Amino acid sequence: MKLYSAVRRGMLLMVMGLGVAGQLYAGEPTELYNFVKPLDVVRLELQGTLLPSQTAEENGQGEILRRLTFKVAEQPVLRMFPQSGSWNWSGAEAVSLRLQNAMDWAITLDVVIESAGGKLLRTRLALPAGPAQTLLLPLAATSPLAHGMRAGPPMPWVRDGQRWLLAENVEGELAADQVLSVSLSMPQPDSPQSILLGRLGTRQDSLQKPLYEGLVDAYGQYTRGSWPEKVKDQQQLKNAAQQEQALLKDWLAKRPQTDKFGGMLNAGGFEASGFFHTSKRDGRWYLVTPEGNAFFSLGVNAVSPAHSQTYVEGREAMFASLPADGEPLAVHYGTGDNRSDSGANRGRAYDHGRWYDFYNANRQRIHGSADLAQWRQLSLDRLQAWGFNTLGNWSDPELVDNQRVPYTVPLSIRGDFASISTGQDWWGGMPDPFDPRFAMATERTIAIASRDRRDDPWLIGYFADNELAWAAPGSDARARYALAYATLRLTTDVPAKRAFLKQLRDKYRNQKGISKAWGIDLQAWELMEDPGFEAPLPDAAHPEIEKDLQKFLRLFADTYFKTIADALEWHAPNQLLLGGRFAITTPEAVAACAQYCDVLSFNFYSRTVQSGYDWSLLRQLDKPVLVSEFHFGSRDRGPFWGGVSEVYREEERGPAYANFLKESLKEPQLVGAHWFQYLDQPVSGRLLDGENGHLGLIGITDLPYRGFVEAVRKANLALPGQWLPAAQAKPAAQQAVAP
Repeated sequence: MKLYSAVRRGMLLMVMGLGVAGQLYAGEPTELYNFVKPLDVVRLELQGTLLPSQTAEENGQGEILRRLTFKVAEQPVLRMFPQSGSWNWSGAEAVSLRLQNAMDWAITLDVVIESAGGKLLRTRLALPAGPAQTLLLPLAATSPLAHGMRAGPPMPWVRDGQRWLLAENVEGELAADQVLSVSLSMPQPDSPQSILLGRLGTRQDSLQKPLYEGLVDAYGQYTRGSWPEKVKDQQQLKNAAQQEQALLKDWLAKRPQTDKFGGMLNAGGFEASGFFHTSKRDGRWYLVTPEGNAFFSLGVNAVSPAHSQTYVEGREAMFASLPADGEPLAVHYGTGDNRSDSGANRGRAYDHGRWYDFYNANRQRIHGSADLAQWRQLSLDRLQAWGFNTLGNWSDPELVDNQRVPYTVPLSIRGDFASISTGQDWWGGMPDPFDPRFAMATERTIAIASRDRRDDPWLIGYFADNELAWAAPGSDARARYALAYATLRLTTDVPAKRAFLKQLRDKYRNQKGISKAWGIDLQAWELMEDPGFEAPLPDAAHPEIEKDLQKFLRLFADTYFKTIADALEWHAPNQLLLGGRFAITTPEAVAACAQYCDVLSFNFYSRTVQSGYDWSLLRQLDKPVLVSEFHFGSRDRGPFWGGVSEVYREEERGPAYANFLKESLKEPQLVGAHWFQYLDQPVSGRLLDGENGHLGLIGITDLPYRGFVEAVRKANLALPGQWLPAAQAKPAAQQAVAP
């Protein structure tokens, strides 16, 4: 009787709560099923799951819910079906489920709704530990990109005292008038995991609109969060800036002594060539300054005041306070257009129109103006005080005029040359290096980039493009050889396809030869010239397939890197070619880069460099390696995205940075590491692609993250003591390598 009363009391409280929700928000919720008081309106199917008790239980907050346990299995699942026919949800915007994580840690849940015609709507969500909440799953595909940003507001969201867990990324489509089932599953639990369940229902309001309203305050910060560096008023902003100036002065006075380029004076003498170059000594590679001292490149990418704008047009309700036209801070409005069909931008709304620059508005609040000379002085003071010695990619070009920090230059080769798309390109198709127009565009790009820098000793070198699609994401053969397959699908007016066909024709002579080698029945050689030709996947019975794909990829990469190297040798013979900033790559591309470039560069978003690539392959190539991007982000300082390499909280970023550097020094080929990036991305998404990560050394308010910066500075200053013993080897073993 006591248990029954508790269940009835919990039911009454829940129904009362749902009733209030219906009054507060548009659309009365409709109940489909209740796990606490089940009726024969829903049929349950359990595969690898268990409802261990026929009765409900109190969850610790006075609410009655029922336990569901996921057993150890590949994908344990609970499916819910209507007793007969299908559900008609055509008048609803979302399905809701009252649930609670019964574990002390976050767990992953997959939710799938199936409807007639095999249509599926699915989402994967992180269910945090803690009190019960209501999951709300929109009945149409959506993501934060529909609101102009990479990642949406943190969950759960508390609104008017209720906890909501809104599905962030929903994929697929649904026939809402013929819904067949709802399933809950968990991917590969390694031990039994439990959740508590209540009411399943539908709603006429998905709450997407109110979720994104008023997210950003006048300073460009997230309105609903709180953290130590968050600015509440202008006086706090000015006081913090003044305190930083005093700290920078102290840190700059304590900088270790180096040569004027940042080279280590007690590292043993290398050749003083007048320009940066590479040198190998006793099995270890080094960058060497123009004055002949060992140099480990500690860099920061995007040291620029020009990457902080965010589009506001069409989503003004997202911003709690934007300046009116004519007000002093209205000078930081502008217009732009970042529409594109690249993988990085595909599906994003709000990618053109009027934007606002909160970062420079905050600089005006602090200093009375957004003067660029003042910004450059402060930024260089920061970099040197924090132990950095290199300006990484996409940094303000005017910073180099101060001749305080060596720098790098990106070569972004653009033109009307042909390109090859694998269908999954993040930044666009691969340039076709066989197209004569590519060589012309390369020549033009390098001529312009080197025009005023040819004899500048502060320039370390040039990067060749960035994160090109040498392969597709994935580990299977289709992804590994995506560029080759995509090339063969093209028409013969694309130079890369002609080059591939020539390579095959020279080897096999005719269709009979390639048919036998590839295990296909090619009736005529001309059929390979047709658009859409699909080459077979590699298999053990026909090893020539893979050999031919690899040979073409190497020819492609050789042609690409040789074209750039030849042009750079003509226009800028004194500076280094720093490689291709690889993200997704192939062994053929890396080997070609090693042959034609002075340095191999990789964007490693991993906890250590060792987990970013197979270093046994790099050791065979025996070239210096530079980490051209790495970072560690979190979601507790405003911006919603934790970056490519995410840690749980801000306090973990500093130790992660220090460990990355420490582990890097174990690789004798490594000559530097560049942090991405100087400044946090806007909460509401950057102009280029909507990225909105907390990745910076400083926030949108132009204030450093003090704890993180202190940890970074400590790690940077400790590096010589960890690195120099190897650099103090016998000079007789020195091998200088000219740029």
